Amino acid sequence: MIRSLNSGVTGIQQFQERLDVIANNIANVNTTAFKSARVNFADSFSQTLKTSAAGGASSSGQGALQVGTGVNTAAIQNLFGQGAISRTGNATDLAISGQGFFTVRDVISGSTFATRAGEFHTDANGYVVSDKGMRVQGYANAGLSTLGDIKIDTTGAPATASPTATVASYAIDQTGKVNVRLSDGTEFVRGQVLLQNFSDPQVLTKEGDNLYSGLASAGPLATPGSPGGSGLGKLEAGALELSNVDLANEFSSLITTQRAFQANTRIITTSDEVLQEL
Repeated sequence: MIRSLNSGVTGIQQFQERLDVIANNIANVNTTAFKSARVNFADSFSQTLKTSAAGGASSSGQGALQVGTGVNTAAIQNLFGQGAISRTGNATDLAISGQGFFTVRDVISGSTFATRAGEFHTDANGYVVSDKGMRVQGYANAGLSTLGDIKIDTTGAPATASPTATVASYAIDQTGKVNVRLSDGTEFVRGQVLLQNFSDPQVLTKEGDNLYSGLASAGPLATPGSPGGSGLGKLEAGALELSNVDLANEFSSLITTQRAFQANTRIITTSDEVLQEL
């Protein structure tokens, strides 16, 4: 009887955890580039009442007698499926159509994070930054050879450009190249947004603000790659990736989780009634 009580308790605990994950998914249904998660269950260690025995020439084999002790959470798995692309018209908004992550650097701590959220803008110094002020990483020079913070200015402009020319406009193409147009009509490539990818993205740790840490442990590319190459997705300028949360699936899971929770509470109630009779 104690085993059934314990099994019911573990069921309540794990389905409460699953309910928490579902609630977080639904809460982030409109979060830019949010990746939903799911809970994977596994049975707990079983109590063996009798071991199994192999069959012989004059006897048949006997299976083991085991009673399970409940359930536990094997993993909370992030689902990195593609979210829908929504047009915004903002030149610095970027969406990844396919595999890959943007990398951004915290200027204060120097830490680098991965993100799928491309809600970028330029700060007062011309750097392309995230909503939290983290600088987007890629080729930082016109020669596309030096990795660093991407900046929009006249550095690297052709010698034919006017010394007094200023940045009139800029655009980022599908390969991440930052094309700058100066006030005198000169155009040149100022830098390039690069993407990172991981062999095991499940190792990434959510840090909030649409950021992931633990890049080194997730099996990153030796060097970030150009969008559209090396299996990486292309960039969509003036667009954002939406959350990949499937509301219909989440509400269906919500109902089944609630019923499973109720069933486990019933196990505890029934076990208690039997103990009372005894």
